[in-house]
Amino acid sequence: MPKKVTTIPASARLRNNVAAISTNVKRKVAGYARVSTDEDEQITSYAAQIDYYTNFIKARDDWEFVKIYTDEGISATNTKHREGFKAMVQAAMAGEIDLIITKSVSRFARNTVDSLITVRKLKEKGVEIYFEKENIWTLDSKGELLITIMSSLAQEESRSISENTTWGQRKRFADGKVSVGYKNFLGYDKGPDGVMVINPKEAETVKLLYRLYMSGLSMTAVAKELTRRKLPTPAGKSQWRTGVVQSILTNEKYKGDALLQKRYTADYLTKRLKKNEGEVPQYYVTGDHEAIISPEVFDLVQAEIARRNGGKERYSGISIFSNKIKCGECGSWYGSKVWHSTDKYRRVIYRCNHKFDGDKKCGTPHLTEEEIKAVFVGAFNRLFTEKDELLGNLELIREKLCDNTAMEKEKQERANELNVLAGMVEDCIGENARVAQNQEEYQNRYDGLVEKYEKAKARYEEVETVIEARMGKREQLNQFIKDLQARDGVLEEFDEYLWGSMVKYMMVYGKGDIRVTFKDGTEI
Repeated sequence: MPKKVTTIPASARLRNNVAAISTNVKRKVAGYARVSTDEDEQITSYAAQIDYYTNFIKARDDWEFVKIYTDEGISATNTKHREGFKAMVQAAMAGEIDLIITKSVSRFARNTVDSLITVRKLKEKGVEIYFEKENIWTLDSKGELLITIMSSLAQEESRSISENTTWGQRKRFADGKVSVGYKNFLGYDKGPDGVMVINPKEAETVKLLYRLYMSGLSMTAVAKELTRRKLPTPAGKSQWRTGVVQSILTNEKYKGDALLQKRYTADYLTKRLKKNEGEVPQYYVTGDHEAIISPEVFDLVQAEIARRNGGKERYSGISIFSNKIKCGECGSWYGSKVWHSTDKYRRVIYRCNHKFDGDKKCGTPHLTEEEIKAVFVGAFNRLFTEKDELLGNLELIREKLCDNTAMEKEKQERANELNVLAGMVEDCIGENARVAQNQEEYQNRYDGLVEKYEKAKARYEEVETVIEARMGKREQLNQFIKDLQARDGVLEEFDEYLWGSMVKYMMVYGKGDIRVTFKDGTEI
């Protein structure tokens, strides 16, 4: 029996752009407007879009105006942070919108994937999008193809714009032009010529922060002290955080310099910023603006941060005396203890942290803050009486012990050696890929070259460590000499800054035998 085919006519008309425009069914219509920057002309464009689409929708008798959804100052390359866009899609999925009107594909999304996903999701719900500039209706049979093409073009445009912007920024960096987000930057204002100028009031907070840290306080303790003093943060808040203190202590702009391109845009679509770890060039501008913190003090702070982070024991900076007083018997640090904490006889004392550990307890005495301060004042004044002779010796030590001439020469020699060996390793691998050879012999030759390379690298790193240590010592001595030269008389009372900047540690052997070791190595 021959096959019989019966055609069942369609019960509903296909939606095309003609039907979409001319249908008598009243459709719930929303508009979407977006600009990607907050510049004046863009704000005007933004307001114009809202006004245009509000009137455009309300002018149609067959359309019911729902709302104009907006995103201002948001890029279209990613929909993640576009709250207006997300709210519109949510409303459409809930059946509150039948049709969305927008200016163009590029206004909607410059990311092809995001654009197609959204279009398809709305299409499944019977929600149509009309792109006025391109005259595309998404429920039209050719709509998705056109969307794909136009979205790809818009995405490529975003990539081109991003590259051009990046090139412009890097050209500015290479020219040494510094840009700062002054809104959340403590200590500086933008000058009339665009140069950073010191804000005197905020600068005092910055100087205090540095003094507190160099007096011995940890970053957390500094944050607590600044909060206690009710000094505003860079963002104008009252609560200081450790991370904010750290950022100020490590920001080279406070010594008048500027490191440019610390971060870069790793993905132009997501606008993801990444810390620059050598992927793109950086530019260091020396003497860009007036310094709040002297370069010597700034470098000393960096050395102190490295010292505290690199120690075998956890650094405790609860007070200026933390990690500054040692037990002469066991070598442990002194820590603070509170006696009579709940009554009028409350007193803070310092004693060996391991005084009662084990069978034999340390015989070193406890000390009060007043006793510690008195010992330091006495030791410093003895040091000061020999000021002229000491300064002469220190300058000699600085020139002899901190001279890196020979080490810098060796560093360069080792760097050249590493380059040669790296080239030999590459040649060895390349030759093995091109020419058939005995693999055992090849492996022996390869292993020998790698071994030489690793030995040269290890020596290079040793030399670098010595150079850095000497530079740190030089910076430390420079600041020590500067602080000593600045004194024009003996101390009348305890000075927190001098205690932090000049004392390496205090060693306690007994009540009458307490010795102060200064950072230049002098023991009194």
